[in-house]
Amino acid sequence: MAVSPTELLDIARTIALEAGELIARRRSEGVVVADTKSSSIDVVTFADRECEEFVKGRLAELRPEDGFYGEEGGDSTGTSGLTWIVDPIDGTVNYLYGIPQFAVSIAVVEGTPDPGSWKQLAGVVFNPMNDELYFASLGGGAFLTKAGNTVKLSVNQETLLAHTLLATGFAYSSELRAEQAIVLNRVLPAVRDIRRAGAASLDLCAVASGQLDAYYERDTKPWDYAAGSLVLREAGGVVGGLNGAPEGREMLLASNSHLFSQIEKVLLG
Repeated sequence: MAVSPTELLDIARTIALEAGELIARRRSEGVVVADTKSSSIDVVTFADRECEEFVKGRLAELRPEDGFYGEEGGDSTGTSGLTWIVDPIDGTVNYLYGIPQFAVSIAVVEGTPDPGSWKQLAGVVFNPMNDELYFASLGGGAFLTKAGNTVKLSVNQETLLAHTLLATGFAYSSELRAEQAIVLNRVLPAVRDIRRAGAASLDLCAVASGQLDAYYERDTKPWDYAAGSLVLREAGGVVGGLNGAPEGREMLLASNSHLFSQIEKVLLG
């Protein structure tokens, strides 16, 4: 019998809670940078690697036939047609500095880690510092559990761009940041205000929970948004790229259905 999205969600939720406890413990012990990636400011901590290995190991125990795609590497192709997409610490720079805005992000999709073709089945985003567990399954709605209480999520229904509280993020490349600054100069006068919190998964969940009206960012990767975008969609939101493209490296835009095209127009210039 095929596994249901609800069963997959239960697995993702269990592992995310365990992984969140691990990275919180490592944060309290002191963070050590292990390496850099795309640039000298794009850091990887030993906790990133340890957490990803932990999640990968737990999934190998519970779902040995599934594929795995993680930020820190060690990808594998399974035989079940399902792929787990994992960011062990989304918001690593926040983690490094002790800013409590980072999360474990775990999603499972049918197909490959490609938003143009995947079918999102379940996703969990867990911020252990704030005890916020966001989760969703395909067709099952989106929820937040905090301090033992669970609430159903629904996006804001703001219709005016000028009243929109909008989040964004910036790339590690200085050249791309310069381009993003040009776009930001167009966006900022058009909206209520801008927020930059530093973790794509949590930004998406903030839109899902009504803490933000919209979020956009360029240069995101599948592990940044695989879980959070499902939470947002199940909360009634819209996620995509520009000009009808799926969300991806060129652009990730998330909002309600009223604001999407308005923000897209500003981004396109």
